[in-house]
Amino acid sequence: MKEVVVSEVEKKSVESAHYRQDIAIQGIEGSFHHIAAMNYFGDNINLIPCERFEDVFRSLNNKKANKAILAIENSVAGTILPNYALLRNQNYKIVGEVYLRIKHQLLTIKNQKIGAIKVVQSHPMALLQCQHFFEKYPHIRLVESDDTAASAKRLVESAEMEVAVIASQQAGEVFELNTIAKDIEDNKRNFTRFLILDKECEKSIVEYEINKASICFHLSHEAGSLAKVLTHLATENINLTKIQSLPIVGREWEYFFHLDMEFDNYNNYNNGLKKIKSHIYDLQILGEYQKGKTY
Repeated sequence: MKEVVVSEVEKKSVESAHYRQDIAIQGIEGSFHHIAAMNYFGDNINLIPCERFEDVFRSLNNKKANKAILAIENSVAGTILPNYALLRNQNYKIVGEVYLRIKHQLLTIKNQKIGAIKVVQSHPMALLQCQHFFEKYPHIRLVESDDTAASAKRLVESAEMEVAVIASQQAGEVFELNTIAKDIEDNKRNFTRFLILDKECEKSIVEYEINKASICFHLSHEAGSLAKVLTHLATENINLTKIQSLPIVGREWEYFFHLDMEFDNYNNYNNGLKKIKSHIYDLQILGEYQKGKTY
């Protein structure tokens, strides 16, 4: 019988096909973090569910997960400010991002009518994004919970009548709930940006493929200090897609600034960093990566 010779390249290809990455997310199966993870990594992932965003980093620190996904902002509800502090204080890099169109479904056990629903439970962000819908139903009491998909799971376990939850269509399918109102989000241009985190930058991304970066620094409390930084970046054709300021605890009127920047040329980005270094303190490069896709 003829011996089959398998090359090292073919072996690695087979190993890669069967390799399941351990991805830490805030939430459980059926959550929007889960959907974002599948869009970015594909179906061959092992979810590490975490109750809080802090637990996501804890899963990375204790090596339960080798990568993580972290929601950072929503186009309707705004920025998740505590996550900026987590990014700044943890030694993990942003290696990618994904933008997810958020669609909210009103889910119940059995086939109930919306007039019979007295309580709706979900994450505060989801409740905030569906305010206009519930103005038509003043009899419904909105109750905050820790997570959209977790709310769906608890509803199945409790089997409560007259209770509904706001969650994704995928959560409805996972927990076999009925959709009594579809796509109830106020704004149909509702997107959440998720960051992909790793211990170090992706080795597969070469320099010329990098077209986005996230940095943070702080400035002295002087007139025009931020303007000087922005002017230097503009001269290198760097487009600022996000500027977020956060106060420095214990130092009145001084702020950390988080910047997201897009550029066509990596050298321009490097030149921009060199120009601003003399005007800023404690520069941290949180990540250099490719601009994310929208799903």
